[in-house]
Amino acid sequence: MIAFPNISPEIFSFTIAGFEVALRWYALSYIIGFILALCVMKFFLRREHLWLYKTAPMDLEQADTFLTYLILAVILGGRFGYVIFYNPEFYIENPEAILRVWDGGMAFHGGFIGVVIAVFGFCKFNGIPLLSAADLIALSAPPGLLLGRAANFINAELWGKPTDISLGVIFPGERAQDCPEVVGPCARHPSQLYEAGMEGLILFIILIALALSGLLKRPGFVMGVFVAGYGASRYIVEFFREADPQFITLDNPLGYVYSFGSFGLSMGQFLSVPMILVGLLMVVLSSIKKAK
Repeated sequence: MIAFPNISPEIFSFTIAGFEVALRWYALSYIIGFILALCVMKFFLRREHLWLYKTAPMDLEQADTFLTYLILAVILGGRFGYVIFYNPEFYIENPEAILRVWDGGMAFHGGFIGVVIAVFGFCKFNGIPLLSAADLIALSAPPGLLLGRAANFINAELWGKPTDISLGVIFPGERAQDCPEVVGPCARHPSQLYEAGMEGLILFIILIALALSGLLKRPGFVMGVFVAGYGASRYIVEFFREADPQFITLDNPLGYVYSFGSFGLSMGQFLSVPMILVGLLMVVLSSIKKAK
């Protein structure tokens, strides 16, 4: 077992006129993630020879405006995605809680839908090729995913199922230690770090390699790999991740949202299957178009 490092979720805090102001690791992960995303986008926009017809999909100034659209899309989409997909009954009864983003609750799949809508709008009104802009987003997203999952680990949230492997972490909290079949401290899979490694580091390396090898000349290919890669990574990690408490009941201890006999799907897996299929379809279609 590995003892939880017990890093404070707050980097620092202070009080002004009776109000406490704090900077948390989770917020910092968003800030740094967006900064890195802009750096990656500009890195590839400056290398026009990598793009179709040796023409980048947008200029550097447009990239700054593009990032603003993406920030709003990620925050709004992520929040409403969590409300709709993961806890709709609670928020129907407590609609004022929807705005309490500081209490936590963001969903990647909701943020992804928000980004899709924002990209369609931005590209349409600025005459930017949609698929190439999507490839640019795919390249810039993984660092933020890595940092976000690392922040989840620091917050001791979204941990995994009980395990006896040497990588098991003893997360704090009554719910994390509620393991009926375990005697003594309960170690769990650090599923946040599994996701950080797969969705963040590994996927980022793959996408960068594809882009530098010339596959940005096939618009939609890199985005297809990202969508399918994220979906597959999330689907796999869900086998090790503890389901959200609102899905767990006495009759459904594993928190499946859909069951087929002895087999079931968690909400994360259910939302990831369409991503895998759509991503693979994008890869195939971009390859066929390039061949033609």
